[in-house]
Amino acid sequence: MNKQPIGIFDSGLGGLTVWREVHRLLPNEDMIYLADSRNAPYGEKSKQDIIDLCFKNTEYLLSKGCKLIVVACNTASTNAVAELRAHYSIPFIRIQPAIKPAALQTKTKSIGILATKGTLTSELFYENTKKFAQGVTVVEQVGNGIVALMEAGKMHSEEMELLLKKYLYPMLEMKVDHVVLGCTHYPFLIPQIKEIIGYQVAVLDTGEPVARQTRNILTQENLLNETESPGKQTFYVNKNPEVFQSFLDKFELNFKAEEIDF
Repeated sequence: MNKQPIGIFDSGLGGLTVWREVHRLLPNEDMIYLADSRNAPYGEKSKQDIIDLCFKNTEYLLSKGCKLIVVACNTASTNAVAELRAHYSIPFIRIQPAIKPAALQTKTKSIGILATKGTLTSELFYENTKKFAQGVTVVEQVGNGIVALMEAGKMHSEEMELLLKKYLYPMLEMKVDHVVLGCTHYPFLIPQIKEIIGYQVAVLDTGEPVARQTRNILTQENLLNETESPGKQTFYVNKNPEVFQSFLDKFELNFKAEEIDF
């Protein structure tokens, strides 16, 4: 199975921020990325709907022979990975908001979490906050509308600027010194976020830790592709392929996305 691909799925283009880090760390691995943009955003759906979509995505990636699946969506990770692991035998890598490092590093004892409703209301998020953020004020903010604007190609719109200010200014009033991005779409917005909150506030995402965990699990399971040739990168998207491609082009790697009916 070593030469079989790694599968990655997200509710759209956000997981590209995770794919980039995995590809950077494991350039010889073939990877298949599935963007379920037709059903974005996941964060506003019921838990059962999220689970059903995750099973559908997993079945598609398994049909392509994937040896491991990265669930590159915080909402999907916090709501469905336990069910996926119970049902399938292959490894699943999940994403969690970087609550622990933010809580360990804060000087003001106040951190902000910008995430989807599905992530913030999940049992896993509650458990991690309780475990790692004792004695720290956690300012939670649902990022309603952000993913929808990004998937519609409106990342640099006036609407986006107003939304970000609406969500981030209350965090600054609470003296946060770390803002945790609890959605893989959000790292694309880091330059805009820093313009609003200033560069003295740290912004944390989870792409690099997920890449390291992917490498660790592949190593433990003897699944690393040890060939020296560059891995093949395949991207599937089921809505707005031109928007997805515009974000993929930001990495300047000349990869092309394929639209599928999924």
